[in-house]
Amino acid sequence: MAKRVGVDKWLFGATLVLTVIGLLMVFSASAVMAKERFGSPYAFVIRQSIWAALGLAAMVGLMKIDYRRYNNPNVVFPTVAVSVLLLLVAFLMHDSHATHRWIRFGALSFQPSEIAKPALVLFLAWFLQNRMQTIEDFRGTILPAALPSLIFIALILKEPDLGTALVCAGVTALMLYLAGMNMRWLGVAALASAPVLYFMLFRVKWRRDRILAFLNPESDPLGKGFHIIQSLIAVGTGGISGTGFMDSRQKLFYLPEPHTDYIFAVTAEEFGLIGTIAIVGLFIVLGYRGMRAAILSKDPFARFLAFGITATLLIQAFFNISVVLALVPTKGITLPFISYGGTSLFIMLASIGVLLNVSREVD
Repeated sequence: MAKRVGVDKWLFGATLVLTVIGLLMVFSASAVMAKERFGSPYAFVIRQSIWAALGLAAMVGLMKIDYRRYNNPNVVFPTVAVSVLLLLVAFLMHDSHATHRWIRFGALSFQPSEIAKPALVLFLAWFLQNRMQTIEDFRGTILPAALPSLIFIALILKEPDLGTALVCAGVTALMLYLAGMNMRWLGVAALASAPVLYFMLFRVKWRRDRILAFLNPESDPLGKGFHIIQSLIAVGTGGISGTGFMDSRQKLFYLPEPHTDYIFAVTAEEFGLIGTIAIVGLFIVLGYRGMRAAILSKDPFARFLAFGITATLLIQAFFNISVVLALVPTKGITLPFISYGGTSLFIMLASIGVLLNVSREVD
């Protein structure tokens, strides 16, 4: 019989350490930019610190709330509906850099796609818990399970935000596979999505340029390949032990968005291979403890919930680090807990709070 145990100290500790590292790196990566834009080097880190405090408070609060309370259609469907509504409201906002990813109220803003990810995990956990015996039923199980994901992906692609859409697609595929879905359905889904991916990647000029730059950045080192080359220079410059905290040179207007998408490159430059291995190690700890909670849980809802939260975290971290190391084409995906972004940090910390509560239920 399951019994309640103490808080998973490894999961809690790794999350706390990553959050602190994130605040330090946001300050390092943004200080010069903040000074130039706002007249204070602390502008970005103060905002991030506020979100971190709110997120940690949410994490502590949610880890004390029984996860079974979320296993209710009166919670699941309003959460999905609100997420869809917020994604739609974003299109009514003034665009930023030709995108509609943000909802803004004066100085406050948040990114609804960040809310869509845990909402999707919650829905799939609730829906799949009693459908494992009928997982091969396309009309009765697979299609209804995938429908919210397809809606989220379509709206997020329209923003446009291909990276977050791929995260949603990956989490959906993994959770369906965990439920026992045959791999052939993943093949069918891949074939069905191939024309859409082709259009998004090769018929949209700026994405096609990104792919060509990824394949051969040296062909245009001062243009389309500039960001990739500068990221690799930052990583290479760090060497084994790095140049030291605050001493990155590539963040000085060479790297695009050094405090968000490319913050791992700044970390690699300042703390070297040792620092990057430490951060990757912390993500491995989170992944291991999250998957452990999923495996040990006898409650199917808890298993899916823990697995989905952990998979979201790991997929997002993998994409961000891979972009910095030029292993995949550039995508606008932040590094969880590290990159600047209040919505992302708050939602991720709140999700860890739910995961911590699940982890308290063991044999």
